[in-house]
Amino acid sequence: MIVTYMNTQPRGSAGSTNQEPSVRSESWEVRIPSGAVTLSGELAIPENAVGVVLFAHGSGSSRHSPRNQFVARTLRESGIATLLFDLLTHDEESEDALSGHLRFNIGLLAQRLVTVTQWAANHPQGRRSGLGYFGASTGGAAALVAAASLGPGIDAVVSRGGRPDLAGDALARVESPTLLIVGERDELVLRLNEQAYAQLPGKKELVVVPRATHLFEEPGALEEVARLAAQWFRQYLRPR
Repeated sequence: MIVTYMNTQPRGSAGSTNQEPSVRSESWEVRIPSGAVTLSGELAIPENAVGVVLFAHGSGSSRHSPRNQFVARTLRESGIATLLFDLLTHDEESEDALSGHLRFNIGLLAQRLVTVTQWAANHPQGRRSGLGYFGASTGGAAALVAAASLGPGIDAVVSRGGRPDLAGDALARVESPTLLIVGERDELVLRLNEQAYAQLPGKKELVVVPRATHLFEEPGALEEVARLAAQWFRQYLRPR
């Protein structure tokens, strides 16, 4: 079922949201080995967390993306731990800025996401927690490929302005409940999401945010993304 979500009164932009969180969280800078490289990230866990969501950022982005940081704060306010990390090392990001070839290497990104997921599942703060993915742009494809690989180990996937079409044949193997969120004015990406949505076999929704473009920069748009993501994860994350 394709759902168009109608915005309520806009509540401001993510860039102007600086209020102190009402839920206390502990955070740790982490270094995660992945093959020949080490990935940097930040694990933040609120009190009584119901699960952990790993963020897979998109093309040319990083764990410091203000959009992903805003969504992560909203998730923590909802009682969900977050792990934001860089899919590429600093040297790889510099190389990719010139060539652009690594950001579309979905197999590489997905394998690193799987490795980080295994690390999180074995972390003292992550054991017995439900696990989910939040992917943006090409990170959405990496999240779906990783979810297909790990099967029931991943409770839920949310894609924001993602490229699920780049997951290819893996789409048909995704067992995790999947929420695709796309801006109404992001027309090409919306068509690609509709095509990918038809290939997903399990629980799924495609939500179109009215008047929003690819980066959800319009007033209230990113807040709606964060609210929808938190609702999806709260519904499907299952403690082990």
